[in-house]
Amino acid sequence: MRRRYPPIGDHGLVGDLQTAALVSSEGVIDWFCAPRFDSPSLFAALLDHDRGGHFALTVEGDDVTTRQLYLADTAVLVTRFLTPGGVGEVIDFMPVDRPETATDRRTLVRIMRVTRGRIRFMLSCRPRFDYARAGHRLDLRPDTALFAGPGSDAYLQTAGPITLEADGDDVRAAVELGHGERAAVVLTVGATGTPPPAAPTADSLREEFDATRGYWYRWVRRSRYRGRWQDMVHRSAITLKLLTYAPTGAPVAAATAGLPEQPGGERNWDYRFTWVRDASLSMRALLGLGFTDEAQAFRRWLGARLQEGRTVTGEPLQIMYRIDGDPHLAEETLDHLEGYRGSSPVRIGNNAAGQLQLDIYGEAVHALSGTDDITHIAGYDGWLALSGLLDWLTRNWDRPDEGIWETRGGRQDFTYSRLMCWTAFDRGIRLARDFARPADLAGWTAARDAVLHQVMDRGWSESRGAFVQHYGSEVLDASLLLMPAVGFVAPRDPRWLSTLDAMEADLVSDSLVYRYDPAASPDGLRGGEGTFSLCSFLYVDALARSGRVDTARYAFDKMLTYANHVGLFAEEIGLTGEQLGNFPQAFTHLALIGAALALDEELDRAER
Repeated sequence: MRRRYPPIGDHGLVGDLQTAALVSSEGVIDWFCAPRFDSPSLFAALLDHDRGGHFALTVEGDDVTTRQLYLADTAVLVTRFLTPGGVGEVIDFMPVDRPETATDRRTLVRIMRVTRGRIRFMLSCRPRFDYARAGHRLDLRPDTALFAGPGSDAYLQTAGPITLEADGDDVRAAVELGHGERAAVVLTVGATGTPPPAAPTADSLREEFDATRGYWYRWVRRSRYRGRWQDMVHRSAITLKLLTYAPTGAPVAAATAGLPEQPGGERNWDYRFTWVRDASLSMRALLGLGFTDEAQAFRRWLGARLQEGRTVTGEPLQIMYRIDGDPHLAEETLDHLEGYRGSSPVRIGNNAAGQLQLDIYGEAVHALSGTDDITHIAGYDGWLALSGLLDWLTRNWDRPDEGIWETRGGRQDFTYSRLMCWTAFDRGIRLARDFARPADLAGWTAARDAVLHQVMDRGWSESRGAFVQHYGSEVLDASLLLMPAVGFVAPRDPRWLSTLDAMEADLVSDSLVYRYDPAASPDGLRGGEGTFSLCSFLYVDALARSGRVDTARYAFDKMLTYANHVGLFAEEIGLTGEQLGNFPQAFTHLALIGAALALDEELDRAER
């Protein structure tokens, strides 16, 4: 019997670079939004088993063991069913066809095959349009079902010995296959009135499969990574690519909305948007592997945000946007959904878009730097926008803000925000000098130096022997693990080594790292959370840079054991090792890549 709520980590991800779907290890698609990542859901059983909707291809029987894997170096997912009567597989993928062109049509391909004995597959397709707020009409033929919803249609087409049956306004089917036999179902979602696609055939499905697999093979071959952890690094790179909206080059923070940081708690956010911070760091990670096209596409997107200047805050940038650059992300609660394992409220949209988080300026300018040209800043007008941002920052860096973790407990003078303001000025000065661009170098330099002096004076606690979360506090914050990575402190500076020791004592649990202690630094939200996987990998990076290579490698190897069965990570790790929060999380995968690169560099140096 299908579980009501499989573990968050018990999923693989498939996508076509405009949206993505989660497939549980039982063969159930329980999260899918179309036509974009931030569109309303069609299947959302992960947020409400009864009301959310699903697309299941499972195997009948109580004595069934499942296994799930990716075809190596691809986003093609295979779910295997091992039974006393035989072994069957469901192969899931989304064709990647001209992904840079935005369209309303999305396609999910699900191929069933039997490799031993005989298997009886059970199909259930129960779409629930608009986050299960809207009904639909079923028009059923033996090999095609049309689900007509508000503003969009979904066609389910079959290939092979499958006869669809009505189940109210949904469909079901039983498919029995023997050794070597195949069947398939293809779900196509498009705008209302979209003509049905051509009926799938064995030949057309083989062509789609080969083309999709070939696309991912060619993409991964562009990686220049030859280090010690190729499988995990390339899986993380593929995941970051899957989380990128190809028409604009904008990465989303995660594929999902509303998954809890604590089961039953209220820390349930919508992550299907582009955070300037997360996206900038994702770009830097992919660039470190040699994926320059993705880096340039994001830089163009970011440069456009700078030039447009459209924000809900009135500031040069806001912390997040929709994937097309729209700054409006009004938050609402879906009270009709019970939430994952009763975790409510279920939120879509994100009111944090209106927060002041000054660190984003450092991540943004850092993302636009470190390149051989600045065409991504769109010439003279683009440079004026960037220099105007830095001029604005010289007048505004010394302000309390909400900080990197988007706390809802009031503004503070966060040390990390100051750190990244320093980074913004430092990288801006380098850009102006390297490309001989007009700039207030004296003003930027004065602001850069003032930030550094202030952090060293007020962000350092003599009693703790560490840099602290915000001025006047004694609380530690794992975001400061980035201090040596951005060049603010030397990785073996005594103050930094002392900070690492303090973090190990306060925030590290068996190599897993908490962001901060909410009890010591209230964040305005009830409940707690797990260790933050981004921070666990940043800890590895910092250890490696600081010369503690053996400790770093051990922590990295242990952290890899917390990946799910196909190498994916959510946002956090719970007390018993379970994945928590939205899934899969770009933050975690970009930090894994960064940690691997830092470790490889230090290990290579030690071996020379």
